[in-house]
Amino acid sequence: MAPGPGRVFYYVFIVLNCWHYAASASSHAVVTHLPGFDGPLPFHLETGYVGVGEKEEAQLFYYFVKSEGNPVDDPVVLWLTGGPGCSALSGLVYEIGPMNFEIVEYNGSLPSLVLNPDSWTQVASIIFVDMPVGTGFSYATSIEASQSSDFLQIQQAYEFLRKWLIDHPEFITNPVYVGGDSFSGLIVPGVVANISDGNEEGKFPFINLKGYLLGNAATDPLFENNFEIPYAFGHAIISYELYQSLKRNCGGNYKIPDPSNSACLTNMKAYNEATAGINPAQILEPQCAYASPKPMEILYRKRYLKEEFQGFLELNDRLPTIGCRTYGYLLSKYWANNKSVQTALHIKEGSIGTWQRCNYGLPYTHQIFRSVDDHLYLSEKGYRSLVYSGDHDMMVTYLGTQAWIRALNFSIVDDWRSWHVENQVAGYTRTYSNKMTFATVKGGGHTAPEYKPHQCFAMFRRWISGEPL
Repeated sequence: MAPGPGRVFYYVFIVLNCWHYAASASSHAVVTHLPGFDGPLPFHLETGYVGVGEKEEAQLFYYFVKSEGNPVDDPVVLWLTGGPGCSALSGLVYEIGPMNFEIVEYNGSLPSLVLNPDSWTQVASIIFVDMPVGTGFSYATSIEASQSSDFLQIQQAYEFLRKWLIDHPEFITNPVYVGGDSFSGLIVPGVVANISDGNEEGKFPFINLKGYLLGNAATDPLFENNFEIPYAFGHAIISYELYQSLKRNCGGNYKIPDPSNSACLTNMKAYNEATAGINPAQILEPQCAYASPKPMEILYRKRYLKEEFQGFLELNDRLPTIGCRTYGYLLSKYWANNKSVQTALHIKEGSIGTWQRCNYGLPYTHQIFRSVDDHLYLSEKGYRSLVYSGDHDMMVTYLGTQAWIRALNFSIVDDWRSWHVENQVAGYTRTYSNKMTFATVKGGGHTAPEYKPHQCFAMFRRWISGEPL
């Protein structure tokens, strides 16, 4: 479809007003073939770098997949993977992108890629960006630029999007959403707030911001950690007696108990023993070694379960075996570190060392410990939001997510009901007066689209088009 006269005029306006960006350190190229995929790619893939910061010493790498529907009008989604430090490739090949790895035992040859029939790029253009700097293929050209933090990541994500849109004026009027999962729940609301504030301040370009979406998102550890135990009881992981004793002795504060409260500490020891063999990312799946830890697992254990952290690292030192979901994560390491793959992706030679799916050695400062207030701020601005939870995730349980949503104190406009895919219950949903839709994904784990791709695509497609789930 050709752009209308109004859009053509705006393209010219952008070009005439952006000469000062001409020297910005950004580069991109279209990728038509990828090693491991048979034949030309049947979708439009672009990769590139956008320099951010005063001297553009932080070079953020991205994968952009143009909508396979109507890219002229379909929304553009900026997608941030959790961690911090987990590559955008995770979102691209394990969650919502157009490709998946073929899960077969590694034999030394390059892992194969297959098409994902439930890719969200069927109805939206998606930018998967490696951030903060040092994640995936993103890199810094100075030691100072390699330092990152929550607030800096938010600022750089906004700068990235502005520069990317200036470099891609054909998308400047498209509806824009920001999305992510896991740790990104602490970052995405701040990015959306920065975009909104920038629009109000008249920053160029004006971004056609419509809302945001978050999956199993870290928002407030007080809610999320303290609802883990009620969740475990509700799923028959701990006994009624232990649950009652925990409530009585810990007073609802389970993750940071008073060290002098011996009864609570004894109960917590029993709880940790009961849950030791459970896979918290999806409680019905086997507990396997990770190719790299799940983002929220390592973050929360670092902060709240220090006494167990060494044991967790020892588990992670073992490689997953075929038959474990985490075996698929191992394939990305073999694929992304292949020289022919990096050449096809137009990776700048020598810019990084060994590619890691999740880099937890980043020099990163945690500054944001709850983002509930950001949700309230964005609600008052009138933005749409979709908050969804895989209901078998015990890292960030749907109970904790529901708790902080209730704390926003908005009225319910569409009460709790089931939503369906192919005449089967796919989860449950509720909509609030602040244009927030909450949804559970039945059987979903910590990154719900990874576990229930067909249902999650239906959920996204309906919500992004303004339909009820």
